[in-house]
Amino acid sequence: MRVELRHVSKSFSHNGHALEVLQDINLVVEEGEFVCLLGPSGCGKSTIVNLVAGLERPTSGDVLVGGKPVTGPDASRTVVFQDAALFPWLSVLGNVEFGLRMAGLEPRKRRERALEYIRLVHLSKFIQAYPHQLSGGMKQRVAIARALALQPEILLLDEPFASLDAQTRSVLQNELLEIWELARPTILFVTHNVREATGLADRVYVISSRPGRIRDVQPVTVPRPRHAEDPALLSHQHKILGLLGEEVEKVLREELGETVHFPEAQHPAAPERSLGMHI
Repeated sequence: MRVELRHVSKSFSHNGHALEVLQDINLVVEEGEFVCLLGPSGCGKSTIVNLVAGLERPTSGDVLVGGKPVTGPDASRTVVFQDAALFPWLSVLGNVEFGLRMAGLEPRKRRERALEYIRLVHLSKFIQAYPHQLSGGMKQRVAIARALALQPEILLLDEPFASLDAQTRSVLQNELLEIWELARPTILFVTHNVREATGLADRVYVISSRPGRIRDVQPVTVPRPRHAEDPALLSHQHKILGLLGEEVEKVLREELGETVHFPEAQHPAAPERSLGMHI
């Protein structure tokens, strides 16, 4: 299902004043496409996810899904947050079944579907385990399985791997791509990690500092599976890092009154460099 934001702006009330978070956002995610949002902290990336999910309403402009205005949450659009937000009193199976139970799916079909998606995230041996018995990466796998079990047309992921170690993050990135290639939901994925964005996405939207605007759109045409040392991928990362560096400089100048210049990223970068990990 296609997602489109047309001239979307969003403001929040802050200390009695309107704080503009997003300004004139025009963004498209085609049906079955994998799109990433990148930008400095506070630029409105999560707000875009909340608008598409129907958890927020735009101050102006239109948020469309399948050509129709978003008026609220819907089972066809599910969100995976940075915090897995599992129910501690439910097992892995119980957590994945929860949304299906709320949707009214009868017990046998509910269990079959939950087990199918638990298998896809490689947790079949842990169906009776509880959240406190799982690692951070395993909890995120459960959250992803719970979202996918609803068979959404649109999957919204708000920095789902941000708190994980690099190795676990890499494993889950690969698993997410495998699942996406099987089911082909439309994906909108928020990250601060440049390497993650270029490794996953068909296109990367670079968002400016607040108020967030579309600074650049980078189509990533490198064939999958992608390799971190691919010169074409490094070229995308180099350009994005330059844009992000400019935006972070703006934030520091506005908030701290300081001028900070980031050194130009090496190009091509050494393979061991983790580009953009801390941006």
